[in-house]
Amino acid sequence: MILRRFLVLIAIVSLVFSATLGFSQTFPESQDDPVLKRIIELGMTDNQVMKWLDIACNRFGGRYTGTDAYNNAAQWAVYEFKKWGMQVELDEVGEVPVGFNRGPWFGKMIEPTEKALYFGTPSYTAGTKGVQRGIAIIAPEDSLQILSMKERFKDAWVLIPGDSRGFARDGRRVMQKSFLVRTLEEAGALGTIQRARVPMQMMDGYVPSWEELPILPDIKLQDIQYDEIKGIVNGGNTVELEFEIRNWFKLGPVKYHNIIAWIPGTIYPDEYIIMSGHFDSFDGATGAVDDGSGFTPGMEAARLILKAGSRPKRTIMVHLFAAEENGIIGSQSWLRKNPEKIPKIAVLMNRDGSPSAITGVTIPESWAFDFEKIVEPLKNINPKFPFEFSVNRYPGTRATRPSGTDASAFSMVGVPTLRMNTETDYQY
Repeated sequence: MILRRFLVLIAIVSLVFSATLGFSQTFPESQDDPVLKRIIELGMTDNQVMKWLDIACNRFGGRYTGTDAYNNAAQWAVYEFKKWGMQVELDEVGEVPVGFNRGPWFGKMIEPTEKALYFGTPSYTAGTKGVQRGIAIIAPEDSLQILSMKERFKDAWVLIPGDSRGFARDGRRVMQKSFLVRTLEEAGALGTIQRARVPMQMMDGYVPSWEELPILPDIKLQDIQYDEIKGIVNGGNTVELEFEIRNWFKLGPVKYHNIIAWIPGTIYPDEYIIMSGHFDSFDGATGAVDDGSGFTPGMEAARLILKAGSRPKRTIMVHLFAAEENGIIGSQSWLRKNPEKIPKIAVLMNRDGSPSAITGVTIPESWAFDFEKIVEPLKNINPKFPFEFSVNRYPGTRATRPSGTDASAFSMVGVPTLRMNTETDYQY
């Protein structure tokens, strides 16, 4: 219901913007317009947004930039847009020097008792060489002690100090191996285990070239289990662990793309309304929330607009951006290549990071008259979350640098971006 509500909102706002806001003096009476009524009806009875979310997240999986999952899912999105009658292109953004693909991972304690372990690894970190079993050893922090223990590290799983922040042990952008890690590699250790607080974050690392592939698996283990294993070892008892981690690398360079789809405007084709979300995700999970819950409503809103029989006056675009998690790269790339479009963008509606219900939006005073009509059909779609808009003479400031999400890149160049209020009844 929450995603359904959002897609109906952006479909209506996109359609009405395409006819009016910022460029025209005429406005269809939204509550009486048959196309808008049809959009709401289809959004409530023929809603496909969860289908697109299921395919993106469960058929392809986590779509990290440089993975087959991302590139295969991008081809699927192009297929869907074309099937609905939209124009679409893969817009090349860049390339990574080495690709990465993730398979399943397994781990357990063998001794003193058998127990499944809850853990993950950041992307672009090493997997195991099949099933690997060894004892657990605690790494000291002192360099001299590390050297004195070097022979004991061979064929062992080494508990290293510090809490994980989700990123690779050796660094996210440039590999800077610590003295400990270099010693463990030389000694023939099986891998490192780092403490990870719940909820665990599995982010990324970086591989600069095929000649510099990581060697040691980089395990982030649930804090309770890490503390348990460490306590047993400190008590003088042996802990035996077993892991199988299927992390694989792909010879690069691997190119990656934005997916840009559009419904051409019938009267003003060179003026634009954009619905967007980033298509990439960290791949320790499936990317359902960040940002499947953002880009799939944009896809479905476009489908509803077409199925409802709309012929928008202005071009409605759907942008699925690449490499947002790597520094908001895809949106900045598109803006650099399309400077002539920037002054003609009426609004960008970007959704990122939360599947909560959209319950309101803050707008400038000059938009209030039009928005009064836009939101009228939305007020009671879900009475539990009534939709309201508020007026602020200065609803937001222009971003000075790209940060947080792709909307910031558009805000930097003066494109209006809607900031929406969210609410949920989910108890965290």
